[in-house]
Amino acid sequence: MTVSKVLLCLDADDQPSVFDSVVALDAGVDHLLRHGGVRPENVRDLAYGLLFTRAVSSLRHSAIFIGGSDAPQGESLLKAAVDAFFGPFRVSVMLDANGCNTTAAAAVLAAGRHVALADAVVTVLAATGPVGRRIVRLLAREGARVRVASRRQIHAEGVCDRIAAAVPGAQLTPVTIDSAAAAEDAIEGVQAVVSCGPPQIELLTADQRKSARGLQVAIDLNAVPPHGLGGVQPTDAGESRDGHVCYGALGVGKHKMKIHRAAIGRLFLRNDLVLDAEEIYALGKEMQHAAG
Repeated sequence: MTVSKVLLCLDADDQPSVFDSVVALDAGVDHLLRHGGVRPENVRDLAYGLLFTRAVSSLRHSAIFIGGSDAPQGESLLKAAVDAFFGPFRVSVMLDANGCNTTAAAAVLAAGRHVALADAVVTVLAATGPVGRRIVRLLAREGARVRVASRRQIHAEGVCDRIAAAVPGAQLTPVTIDSAAAAEDAIEGVQAVVSCGPPQIELLTADQRKSARGLQVAIDLNAVPPHGLGGVQPTDAGESRDGHVCYGALGVGKHKMKIHRAAIGRLFLRNDLVLDAEEIYALGKEMQHAAG
């Protein structure tokens, strides 16, 4: 008998994400169990409903996806799900609230196509948000020297402290960008810059980007104009602009979607996977190597 693939979708938002559901169906999931407004204290009983309705030998056909628009809440739901497992009673689980992990993985992989990340100097603009923090973490694990930029020094320092505690040997420098001159200093001598800012906020003008000595790769994750990096278009996917290899939000998004679908598929190979930023990034690297 063929066992159907069941994905339990947990979302802290009142309404479960339609986007996440469509991607899951495109990835080959047979049935979605969608729950919105989920809080950590709700997770155990929802997980038990998934764990105790199938034989242990069939649990790899069930999995949990944690999505929604709030990454910190998603992190809490992930912890609650993992804490609910015991002995052989566990299923694979993936966190990608607001696309934080798949987007970060795709952005770092894009930079790594053109720059050897080990010992490269990379500036991450608006690095204190969910995607920015994950990009900094992945770059640090690759051995890059990361300038962690924020409008407030205390926020940049906080990110550096947390990531340094998680990544031994991380080479991180907190940077405050509170003026045009500070923005120019933040990208002087770097090989890559990644902009993770909110929609309609330009963090670096085209002239500032053009004048940055040593810059090779510019990645902007903001699709709504004005874009985060002046002159970088959302559809850029390795285009050369002003001597820089450029990626825009949609260009990165194409690979993000491939990683997202592949990660959903990976959940159903075993019943003991936890796919967070590092695991999803490793999957993306596998896919990139396989593609040549």
